Amino acid sequence: MANNLVMSGHPVLAWNRSQAPLLKFLEAGGEAAESAKDALSQSISFSMLANDNVHDVVLAAENLTAGTIHIGMASISPEKGRELSQRFLEAGAKYVSAPVLGRPNVAEAGELNILAGGDESAIAQALPLLEAMGSRIWNISSQPATANLVKIAVNYNILHAIQAIAESVALVERNGVSGKAFVELLTSTLFSSVVYKGYGAQIADREYQPVMFSMELGKKDLQLAMDSAAESQLEMPTAHVLMELMNAAIADPTLANQDWAAMAQITLKPDS
Repeated sequence: MANNLVMSGHPVLAWNRSQAPLLKFLEAGGEAAESAKDALSQSISFSMLANDNVHDVVLAAENLTAGTIHIGMASISPEKGRELSQRFLEAGAKYVSAPVLGRPNVAEAGELNILAGGDESAIAQALPLLEAMGSRIWNISSQPATANLVKIAVNYNILHAIQAIAESVALVERNGVSGKAFVELLTSTLFSSVVYKGYGAQIADREYQPVMFSMELGKKDLQLAMDSAAESQLEMPTAHVLMELMNAAIADPTLANQDWAAMAQITLKPDS
């Protein structure tokens, strides 16, 4: 994402919690910030961080600068989105949530779908930069937390797709039909989406490397969906089944460090 900003002619001052990705970025023509505070002091800044807790460390009040705009692009809880909105407001800055849809290869191609929530004028100012990273910017809401909720709901759907493919493939393979042929049938007819094509191929091939999205991050997003449902007083019956499957995959040393699509193996395993 940062490389695409550079390639689009935008100067980028970058900071990262670990050095290796930062050094790779510098080789691509970027510049290094001295600290997170230095990077966040720019007129418009972006972050992609692992979870709610890391946001509190990096986007701490003492690192914020009045008059700036910050775009948070990670999957976080709506509650954290609300907290960050208030924190930036108190610092005299603006906060926009803009989580993304798309795996690393999609990000590399600059074809992410970006779900923007927050102050309309802030989104408008950041639009040329967002367009350098994404193929479409979805203006979700004036409330940043709503964009976070929508992203969580999308990932919840992906988990269901992974499990639906796993169960269907297991069913046909148990009865002598090729899983690969079945996935080709699915994706050539009624289920031609990116999700079914990408995850269908992984599941049919039992190939979960390279890791595009880790099992732990998948569990984090599933828990965010469950927490959001509880906050909304909504019962989501299948969520608990998915969590059991995810926990079983994480507990399996052969699956824990695979792409989150490897959750399918808990269903496929007898025939693998």
